[in-house]
Amino acid sequence: MLWHAVALGMVAGVLARMLLLSSDYRRYPSLPHGYLTHLSLGVIAAAVGAAAIPAFVRGEWTAVTFLVVVATQFREIRDMERQTLRAIDETALVPRGPAYIEGIARVFEARSYLTMFVALVTSGSTVLTGSALAGGLLGGLALLQAVKLKTGRTLGEIAVVREAPLRFQGPHLYVEDVYIMNVGLARERDLLRQHARGFLIEPRDARARDALAEPGQRHAILFELVNALGMRKDTAEAVWTPMLRKNADTGRLALVAAVVDDDPGTMVRVLKRVPVLESARRGVASPAGPERGAGKDGAGAPWPK
Repeated sequence: MLWHAVALGMVAGVLARMLLLSSDYRRYPSLPHGYLTHLSLGVIAAAVGAAAIPAFVRGEWTAVTFLVVVATQFREIRDMERQTLRAIDETALVPRGPAYIEGIARVFEARSYLTMFVALVTSGSTVLTGSALAGGLLGGLALLQAVKLKTGRTLGEIAVVREAPLRFQGPHLYVEDVYIMNVGLARERDLLRQHARGFLIEPRDARARDALAEPGQRHAILFELVNALGMRKDTAEAVWTPMLRKNADTGRLALVAAVVDDDPGTMVRVLKRVPVLESARRGVASPAGPERGAGKDGAGAPWPK
């Protein structure tokens, strides 16, 4: 039964890692090397989690030390992802930014722990109940919970995203009432009128307003937009640099961008799918922040469902 439990736990753990390892329109991790690296680490995590309870049952107490050592080694996954993405960011025309990179690195570390957890629950329940069926059912529940944790909040859940007209007042560029920048050359103003699009990102409540104020979150918005839809900008072409500016009174963000696929509806859909970074959410949840009262606009208001 112990070997059956280990095998079942490994299968569940590897399956969990495969389901958690998705490459979407952001194309990260890249194929095939990124998949190979993380799936290999997932097999190791699944093996450790699956063998833990059976080892305890057999009195192999050294397995505790082994489990702790392996778990601490998963911290290197975060360092590996951080270093890789920082190296890529150094040459990017529109970088992800440090906050986004740190968030990605944390996610990949956490998913190794989730893989270990699913394998541990599956093998442990198989051993304790003496039934592979019961172990499989409990492991399936753990797997569903792990997959549920895969997705987080997106920009469309905390803010209203809509297209807004660009306008020039002399050399000054505005998106509705939000000032963007001074465009001194008439040729560049004509290029922006022809190719650029303007958008407003309006927070739904005070917590969302604070999240959108985070510089790291704004870096992520710009990166996701140009990465998904293509970028007109080339080296030393400042006119095509996408920009975000905030209205300090309302907390609204105004965005100006010139992308290859400049269909307004597509751009809005991409913006709504931008993930809300953990660093942005941590700031708004701090109890040391200003007291704003309860209710929809209060600091204690929950994130929109």
